[in-house]
Amino acid sequence: MIVWILFFVLIVAILALDLGVFNKNPHIISTKEASKWTLIWVTLSFLFSGVIYWLYTTDFIDNPDHLKPMAASMKFITGYLIELSLSVDNIFVIAIIFASFKIPQKYQHRVLFWGILGAVFFRGIMIFFGVLLINKFTWTTYVFGAFLLFTAIKMLFSKEDEDFHPKDSFVYKALGKIIPITSETDKEKFFIINHKGTRAATPLFVALIVIEVMDVLFAVDSVPAILAITSDPFLVFSSNIFAILGLRSMYFFLANMLQKFGYLEYSLIAILSFVGLKMLLHDYIEIPEWGSLAFIALSLSVGIIVSLKFSTDTSK
Repeated sequence: MIVWILFFVLIVAILALDLGVFNKNPHIISTKEASKWTLIWVTLSFLFSGVIYWLYTTDFIDNPDHLKPMAASMKFITGYLIELSLSVDNIFVIAIIFASFKIPQKYQHRVLFWGILGAVFFRGIMIFFGVLLINKFTWTTYVFGAFLLFTAIKMLFSKEDEDFHPKDSFVYKALGKIIPITSETDKEKFFIINHKGTRAATPLFVALIVIEVMDVLFAVDSVPAILAITSDPFLVFSSNIFAILGLRSMYFFLANMLQKFGYLEYSLIAILSFVGLKMLLHDYIEIPEWGSLAFIALSLSVGIIVSLKFSTDTSK
């Protein structure tokens, strides 16, 4: 329990430093700044795998799967890479939402910051029930595996992100029935008093709610994907959280280059297919940790290289 408490304290401290120190004043985050923070988050995540290794050599944390330290560390990295890769689709949707509600660039970080807090809470709940289901009903492994395969096939034959219109969504319409929505903004405020003298939600708050709901929908894919790697609650949660914490900087790093990574979608399809098949065939085929990690890393590398090559060729 002490490890969980310290981990939550670490998350709170990081977020407090983020909003209270490094991003105290709203500003447009440049590609250079975003790339720096993306590198920092990735480095911290890989360094934390060393902490995982150490933890699993001690009795400070429960080890329900009786994992060896190296296996636990590799499962954390594999889970982190899965969550990070699946976040790419999330980035595309976030960009559409910000554009639809005309959120100024200097205030986008604030929206994402509060979105992270909500994501930590909801991911925690989904992970808790996901682990509970797998441990109590082993057959749910096959359900999750089939769902991931279905998702991969659906991604292969559809382009839902391009057809997504935030203002036509159920979330936007439902929110409008609960509280008045205004197109006016006042710096980084989520609520203002409109010309009618009533409290109204600004586009920043509306964008936050839509992003939050979309993150939950994306988690429906990502949580089962990482459960294919391990059902250890701490490994699942910590790898998820590190990927979420790095999502903001990755968004600002990739936001202006999304068109360059068109082929990364196929990497995500390959990864979802792989973890889906792994869950369906786990009673017949045992894939070592290094095998899963190697496949995921290779899929991402190929997707990035091919995307950059073709985007470079077409720009000549």
